[in-house]
Amino acid sequence: MKKRVGVFVCDCGTNIASVVDTEKVAEYASTLPGVVYATTYKYMCSDPGQEMVRKSIQEHQLEQLVIASCSPRMHEKTFRRAAEAGGLNGYMFEMVNIREQNSWVHPDREAATRKAQDLVRMAVSKVLRNKPLQVATVPIRKKAMVIGGGIAGMQAALDIAEAGHQVILVEREATIGGKMTQLDKTFPTMDCAA
Repeated sequence: MKKRVGVFVCDCGTNIASVVDTEKVAEYASTLPGVVYATTYKYMCSDPGQEMVRKSIQEHQLEQLVIASCSPRMHEKTFRRAAEAGGLNGYMFEMVNIREQNSWVHPDREAATRKAQDLVRMAVSKVLRNKPLQVATVPIRKKAMVIGGGIAGMQAALDIAEAGHQVILVEREATIGGKMTQLDKTFPTMDCAA
């Protein structure tokens, strides 16, 4: 079964388009194996840009997405939600950073455009191999195990217990107290260590 990839290249106003020829990148992307749709848009992260992604998924029956824009730290969740709103599994999407890792660091337009094409080609190759993932939650029990029954371990166990959680204290010796049990008296009060 042939996969159907959509590639979206963002101009990011002039942040990307002033250095990278985004039209040329989209044109190149359309020649890559699996790519059935490639386009550019001024601001992919904007509401109209996200709407374009959602509509394109339906219109072109896209199964995977590659979005070449800014930092994933900034907009990966935005585009993942757009993919899901279009009916795709959010993990059938790859994001390429052609702003911080390309247009902001390259003064040469041709070199920056070639690098953007390379980054998009790699992302398309990767997204073709992606598998749908499901988010799972695992119930937790508020329970702690403290290993070591010395002074630090006993204090940690007491602090956790006072916070309202069950504690299991594990000590390999027959008694707790660690090195403290080997002392006769403690400074400055000269209290019995035991």
